[in-house]
Amino acid sequence: MTPQLGAHRVENGTRFAVRSPDADQVWLCLFDGDDEQRVAMAKIGDDWIVDAAVGVGQAYGYRAAGAGPGFDPAKLLVDPYALELDRPYRQDPRLAIHGEETADLVPRARVTAPFDSAPSPPLFRPGGLIYELNVRGFTVRHPEVPEALRGTLAALAQPVIIEHLKKLRVSAVELMPITAWIDERHLPPRGLSNAWGYNPVTPMALDPRLVPGGVEELRATVAALRTAGIGVILDLVFNHTGESDEQGPTLSLRGLDDAAYARAPDGSLINDAGTGNVLDASQPSVRAMILDSLRHFARCGVDGFRFDLATVMARGPGFDPHAPIFAEIAADPILADRVLIAEPWDIGPGGYQLGAFPEGWLEWNDRYRDDVRRFWRGDGSVSALATRMCGSFDVFDEVRTRTVNFLATHDGFTLADLVAYEHRHNEANGEDNRDGHGENLSWNHGVEGPTDDPEILRRRGLDIRAMLATLFASRGTIQLTAGDEFGRSQRGNNNAYAQDNEVSWLDWTARDMNLEAFVFDLADRRAALPELSDPQRPADIRWATGDGHIPTQQEWASRSAEGLSMRTDSRTGFTIDSTARSLLLAVPQI
Repeated sequence: MTPQLGAHRVENGTRFAVRSPDADQVWLCLFDGDDEQRVAMAKIGDDWIVDAAVGVGQAYGYRAAGAGPGFDPAKLLVDPYALELDRPYRQDPRLAIHGEETADLVPRARVTAPFDSAPSPPLFRPGGLIYELNVRGFTVRHPEVPEALRGTLAALAQPVIIEHLKKLRVSAVELMPITAWIDERHLPPRGLSNAWGYNPVTPMALDPRLVPGGVEELRATVAALRTAGIGVILDLVFNHTGESDEQGPTLSLRGLDDAAYARAPDGSLINDAGTGNVLDASQPSVRAMILDSLRHFARCGVDGFRFDLATVMARGPGFDPHAPIFAEIAADPILADRVLIAEPWDIGPGGYQLGAFPEGWLEWNDRYRDDVRRFWRGDGSVSALATRMCGSFDVFDEVRTRTVNFLATHDGFTLADLVAYEHRHNEANGEDNRDGHGENLSWNHGVEGPTDDPEILRRRGLDIRAMLATLFASRGTIQLTAGDEFGRSQRGNNNAYAQDNEVSWLDWTARDMNLEAFVFDLADRRAALPELSDPQRPADIRWATGDGHIPTQQEWASRSAEGLSMRTDSRTGFTIDSTARSLLLAVPQI
């Protein structure tokens, strides 16, 4: 019988089990402060197991010895199934040097109290509003959040935060990674740190900086949001880990089961994620770790998951739309009804797979983003805009659209910067402004960056409002990134992953309150038009130009629209006037 991996309470103690099929010996390391007790484990199949007379809160790790790559008994290893850590990961050159002791550097996992919780049905339904936020950056400067909670997950349960979310009519918050991550090794020498969390090491362990109360803080925050009618979606990273390339640190899997990483025929690590390594989800053990992680978070109450660079999970090595992980998730009684959102691309061969994920999966739609930006910049077509607003059925050729429509995300310009900068300004990242996207389909109205010119500010404001109105008038699921509703700026930085500072932190005292009120009104208008939230392919759409006739082919190809309107039999719809830089979302008279 295969043991349950991780640390689990048993009679008179805790059972520890870890996978390490090629190890010659694995030791459980129990800590009392800095004192370490090593206990030899017994091998059962590919796993190692031992019972110890310890309880909840016990700090522990592993060490492993063997002849294969990655084995180094000097390295303290974090349990890949850890749920809580006693400290954050921190980068240090010794982590990558064979034979160097690392017990003083590496976090220790903690034994957690068991809980038995059947997942509630998801609150979120396709067609709702997803609100993407960075847990730390969202509240670290919020003056009405208690100081001790600012920047933590628990802050999201504060009444002032929930009130804001409800005014936006948020269906679910999408939390950027809250699992523990390590800085990329090039950041500390530059005095920088990772602010986004897309460099995790252990897939279930919560980061102590964001979730100091551990699993119970997660469960309590999710419960408070659900009570307010707001679901929770976790942004998870299963495409790689922070152990990185051959020069990366040995922290967990590398020292226990290095074969979990995908390799080319010549033995080199595959780099389809741009991080130096990727996890090999064609292996049953890797998929089991992914599904066990999803089940754990589902039991904590979350509605679903957004998968970073999701194409990697279906590679073996090429992308397979029928990859085993899709069927395994669909067949799982705990996961089958969860919200599943793919970022449908990676940087590997054939990595762009928009529209190729299974029925029922939602997908980030970058074609929506680009076509809406092009239209309001003035070099896109009316036809492309209409197609995106009606659900992108040219991409999702199904009865129900699976699009997630967005204008901006954490990755790229903020919405306010989109109309204020033509070029990225990432000098603060220390890479000579070479990082981040070079082409953002942005425009600056004649001045790069901040200006006091009232006419430029007026035109920028009109364009922001026109794009937001477009988003809220679009059919299918929509997504807004936190702060875009009140004009947040990152000073032209379109890759602020290394800016854990005021560049990326939301400034709640400098909000554009008029813009915020405009977005609240858009949310109310969308709520009054339930057809827009219906992902079903519409059958009764009618388009008309300003003088009432059906648009000609030439008019559909135009880069501008004056009075172009969309209506359905239920009289819902909108009117576009690109000359006036506006989109008016109609609301039926009651």
